[in-house]
Order: sequence, then C-alpha cells, then structure tokens
Amino acid sequence: MSEIVPDDKDWTWTLERACPDCGFDAPSVGADEVAGLVTAYTQPWSQVLARPDAATRPDPTTWSPLEYACHVRDVCDLFAARVRLMLDEDGARFANWDQDVTAVESRYAEQSPSVVATEIPVAAARLSEVYAGLSGPQWDRRGVRSNGSEFTVLSLGRYALHDLAHHLWDVRE
Repeated sequence: MSEIVPDDKDWTWTLERACPDCGFDAPSVGADEVAGLVTAYTQPWSQVLARPDAATRPDPTTWSPLEYACHVRDVCDLFAARVRLMLDEDGARFANWDQDVTAVESRYAEQSPSVVATEIPVAAARLSEVYAGLSGPQWDRRGVRSNGSEFTVLSLGRYALHDLAHHLWDVRE
C-alpha cells in the first residue's frame, strides 16, 4: 500500500468562509446547532462502513472510507478533550496531533469496519455532550493549537464540524 501524502494544509480558513468542496459554511453555524450537527454528520458512517469496498482505497494515495471513518472517530474524541481542556483552562494549549502519524500507528487500514461503525456514535456522543451542556461565556473560552492557531470553544466546534462534513464529502459515492 502506498504512503498517503501528509495533509499539511492550514484548514482554519474554513472558519471564515464556506468550503468550496463540501459546501460546509462554518460562519453560519450557531452555538445552539453544534451538538446536533455532530450527530448529523456522524450518523451516515454506519452506511458508509457497510459498503463492500469500505476498506478499499480509491487510489493508492487516498484514504479508504474505513481510514476516513477511523479519523472521524478520533477527531470526535480529540475535539471533546480539547473543549474540556478549554473549559478547565482559558487559553489552553493543545498538544500537536499529527493525523497522518496516528493513521499509521493506529493501523486505520486494518481496523474492522463493523467495529469502527459502533465506535463512531460513541465518540460522537462524547463530543456532542460537551457542546450540548455549554452556555454563555463558556463559548468564548480560548485555546491555542500547537501551530499558534487560536480558537474559541465555538470556533473549535465549527472547525470540527467542517472536518466531519468534509470527510463525508470525501467518501461520497
């Protein structure tokens, strides 16, 4: 299996305008919508992972639907942890997370589609629950990614939602 070229793009621009690929419009998402959209953008993965070709890469340099699904699961858990950190510590610093290293070390391509299909809703529920319980000034708590990108709890939620929406677009039929 060929190596995936690491994605080193800075996707924070999606917080300012709609993504021309998947169409997700982060600036239009209200705080009261974040929790529900986490669920909406993760529910389709059970159908994606039921496809007979879920573990097959469309080409050697593009993740399979299974690999994207593993990433989505891990994104939900990572962002839930980051939101909790921001709530505990305004101005929290996030450790670097290299999604490509994680994919290799966690052997995304070798995981079971049926198992991942059960793990995504659990991870999504953790992220959704963090957002569902927020109010007032909690949305403005801040955090800083290892590359210096600054987020509020709300902008981090919007950023996560773009990730979830975009990866559904990546595996569209």
